[in-house]
Amino acid sequence: MLSRVADTIYWLARYMERTQAMLQVIRIYYQASQDSPHDFSWRPVLYSYGHLSAEELAATEGDTARVLAHLILDKHNDASAYNNVLQARENARSAQDHITRDVWQCLNDYYHAIRSEEIAQQIRYGDPMSGIDALMRHGLVFTGAVQNTMPRDEGYGYLTMGRLLERALQTTDILRIRWANNADSMTSGLDAPELRYLLHSLFGHELYLKTYRGNFNPDSVLQFVLHNSHFAHSLSSCLSRLSWYFERLRADSLPESYERLEFMVGRLANHVKYSTVSAAEPEQLNDFLLETRQELLDVAVAFGKYYFGRS
Repeated sequence: MLSRVADTIYWLARYMERTQAMLQVIRIYYQASQDSPHDFSWRPVLYSYGHLSAEELAATEGDTARVLAHLILDKHNDASAYNNVLQARENARSAQDHITRDVWQCLNDYYHAIRSEEIAQQIRYGDPMSGIDALMRHGLVFTGAVQNTMPRDEGYGYLTMGRLLERALQTTDILRIRWANNADSMTSGLDAPELRYLLHSLFGHELYLKTYRGNFNPDSVLQFVLHNSHFAHSLSSCLSRLSWYFERLRADSLPESYERLEFMVGRLANHVKYSTVSAAEPEQLNDFLLETRQELLDVAVAFGKYYFGRS
């Protein structure tokens, strides 16, 4: 496979994974805004997914409709869900020979849905949850199309590695932002609402309940998000599967390129696997997550350099 094509497919998957994670975070933040409107702020989400100046952020953060429009629909916000879907569709268009017709059709349908007047009206003036849920269903259909129609070839490997690397980044960021902004309440009490919001944001609430029988202990939540091998969004799960798919590239890789990436991915997986962070030490946790995030970005840069020919 040409490096240009591999890069295109890899980034297609990253854009789509980023969109789904972002919409879920927005969805849960919106629910939180309805549960406790007086103690709520959109500022952490705007910092993560918006490109606003300090003055614009101050003017926007208290207006939920304006925030949702900026994060989801704004064509001038490079990080908006709309622009992520647009970029994914453009990547799919240029790599149509390497994806199935069903995958292309799902992306095309998603693009037309997110730019439709009906979705815009729901998000701006109607029931935002319905609009967000409709978009997320398109993301689930895309995931199903990839799983059920893509051949397990090199293209599927790059798609999957892009998805897993982006998912690990999103898990790291969501955990860091949620914990940093609610450190006191996260570590006090066994049933803090923020713990539930965190798990919902990562699609892990249901599995956590089954695993820990409803005991909302901060350390249990932290270990679940970092280390649970059965939780698809845990850092350990993402990195373990990333290593497995990367190993499949060995035969088609230059030895020096493969060895560099193998070392980086393996070091990062062990860094997470043998971490001893505690909910009682939020500063240590924040340092660990920042370090993990940087290592994930370093892996992404190395992929670009050694496999996609990007400087």
